[in-house]
Amino acid sequence: QVQLVESGGGAVQPGGSLRLLCTAPGYTFGHYAIGWFRQAPGKEREGVSCITNAGTEFYEESAKGRFTVSRDNVRNVVYLQMSNLKPEDTAVYYCIIVDACHIRPFRPKFDSWGRGTQVTISS
Repeated sequence: QVQLVESGGGAVQPGGSLRLLCTAPGYTFGHYAIGWFRQAPGKEREGVSCITNAGTEFYEESAKGRFTVSRDNVRNVVYLQMSNLKPEDTAVYYCIIVDACHIRPFRPKFDSWGRGTQVTISS
């Protein structure tokens, strides 16, 4: 099972932006759909966004209009550009291979979560 690696998290003020990266060292995931999930303290992990292998984007309501998912299959990386961040976006963010983006809620294809990257939004 492939474990993806997340990076790019940090601490920013409300209204700020961050760009998260998802990579797979030693593995090519260009033919898979990739989902972004997050887990806030004391809450269940939830889906945020998903991108198909062809680059079609899907978003949950919490991300629409503020987050943009993209991928570069040559560089083997998936991005999550997050703008107008709010305190409720504070969470650990994960990326993972998913079955298919049109299936809701987004469903991991393998039970192989990475360490995630912490995003903290606070003034």
